[in-house]
Amino acid sequence: MMPPAGPPPPSATSLLMARLVAGDARAFDALVRVLQGPALRLADRTLNDRAGAEDVVQQALTRLWSLADRFDPARGSVEGWFRRIVVNLCLDRRRAMRPVVPIDMIGEMPSDAPDPLANAIAADQNARLASAMAQLLPRQRVALALFHGDGLSMAEIADVLETTPKAVEGLLGRARMELKKLMGQTAP
Repeated sequence: MMPPAGPPPPSATSLLMARLVAGDARAFDALVRVLQGPALRLADRTLNDRAGAEDVVQQALTRLWSLADRFDPARGSVEGWFRRIVVNLCLDRRRAMRPVVPIDMIGEMPSDAPDPLANAIAADQNARLASAMAQLLPRQRVALALFHGDGLSMAEIADVLETTPKAVEGLLGRARMELKKLMGQTAP
């Protein structure tokens, strides 16, 4: 008979986090390399603003540095904890944003791409999608970005949004219905 298995070994990011808490600045550099790319993609999809996404990730990394001692490995992974920081900062930023110019008044730049018609159709679809996404509730945008963009499961999204998987399922369903409705309204 095999002895009972102990707790799983800590992940590489958990070990880096422990080193960061102990004051190892090189561990922070390594964590930045691991966490920055996925965080930037999530923030960019959530905010639909690359400069704003970069600001959010910078703030999140600052919080990672200053709040590292609050990380509890028993409650989840470093990646999940950091993702929650990024999502919360994105939601805060979205709440504080005031639209300056309506999206339909922004002109498109001419393209140097070889197939102007295909690019025009893709740009129109992307603009319509961006416009429709901008009208969704912030939590709906986050849920869609995490599910379709990052490929997270309902349980993982529930952890980030601090809710239940069933609530995430409903949130995604409402978001998809609203997006479909909005896309239908903006169709030519």
